[in-house]
Amino acid sequence: MRSTISGYTALPKAHKISATAVLVAAGAAVALAAVPATAAETTGVKTVAQNAGSFGETQQAELDKATDAAVAQAQATAKAKTDAAKADQDRASRSTERAALKPAAKPAAPAKKAYADNLDGWIKQSMDILSAKGIPASYDGIKRNVMRESTGNPRAINDWDVNAVNGVPSKGLLQIIDPTFKAYHVEGTSWDIYDPVANITASCAYAADKYGSMDNVNSAY
Repeated sequence: MRSTISGYTALPKAHKISATAVLVAAGAAVALAAVPATAAETTGVKTVAQNAGSFGETQQAELDKATDAAVAQAQATAKAKTDAAKADQDRASRSTERAALKPAAKPAAPAKKAYADNLDGWIKQSMDILSAKGIPASYDGIKRNVMRESTGNPRAINDWDVNAVNGVPSKGLLQIIDPTFKAYHVEGTSWDIYDPVANITASCAYAADKYGSMDNVNSAY
């Protein structure tokens, strides 16, 4: 219930409390405005410039860290390449050393000379063997005696002369008997008396010993 005094209206208690709160708030605002800037700084509140500087320092630190990592990675990659190149060089050097220590390959043996399987080839092959052994004979001297003795038949055999009567018939291209063939057999030729090259070579060795050369033989020998 409101009290009424002439020219004055009394406020209820609740309204008085509200008014008091408004006055207190106004006073606090005035007091805060009166606090100097240095006091605000001492309370731990940083200025915008300070915050920007701190952010820039953080960014630079992160950039430096990333740069250091990139440099380290590049150095590691370069070292890996250098190590790999050195390893390849070492392997090549060891291969060269092994090749230098390896015995030189023996030269290939010369290809074996081929001869025709006929009278011409048999005489030429026999002449090469005779030449290597230092036994004289000529192509014409050999062929002339072959044609007289067997007409070029390597299987020819004389079964009627004195040698045949004595059980040792003359055989082959140059009609040589077994004992003479064995005595004058030339190393490197066949032991078969009917072998044309062996027969010619042994006969020429015998003729060279007895007559100086097959060239000097013009009849039975």
